[in-house]
Amino acid sequence: MTDEETEKNYRSGLPGPLGVVDTLLSKLEAVLLAMGVLLMAVNTIANVIARFVFGDSIFFSGEINRILIIMITFAGIGYAARHGRHIRMSAIYDALPVGGRRVLMIIIALFTSLVMFFLFYYSVVYILDQRASGRVLPALGFEIWWIYVWAPLGFLITGIQYLLTAIKNMTSRDVYLSTGVLDGYKDTETEV
Repeated sequence: MTDEETEKNYRSGLPGPLGVVDTLLSKLEAVLLAMGVLLMAVNTIANVIARFVFGDSIFFSGEINRILIIMITFAGIGYAARHGRHIRMSAIYDALPVGGRRVLMIIIALFTSLVMFFLFYYSVVYILDQRASGRVLPALGFEIWWIYVWAPLGFLITGIQYLLTAIKNMTSRDVYLSTGVLDGYKDTETEV
């Protein structure tokens, strides 16, 4: 099953309201990522066509792509957390028995969640500072703080995702890298 099929058929392994939150976050991440990548492709293609056919670039194309890169980056950290795709240093973790790995995963997920909520707070403070400065984008002409709204949203979604991962590990006998990804290694040649 591809990532696209997995995301389309995503069902949270968490009970009750936590499962609803998990599923809603999954859909929000999928929409943000798909919309961002498609809009960036359309914008870039339109700019190339304008440059080579009409001899002039679209003057605001670079700013739109900068906004979309920020959106994709911060929506992507939540997506990576949901699918257990963040880089891990696992030598000690792999040497532990299942119970030790579960406890360590709970600690890691809770700590990472706290870090994400900390970054969420400071990104909101940063946005408020940017808003107070009154800076505007030169081509589009709207206030620059709007393009950074994606940072706190991404940190918040990722923080919630790691908190849900900790809860999943507290309520399960198995070890989970995220709410839907069971710990383990796939031994296939196609996996990188």
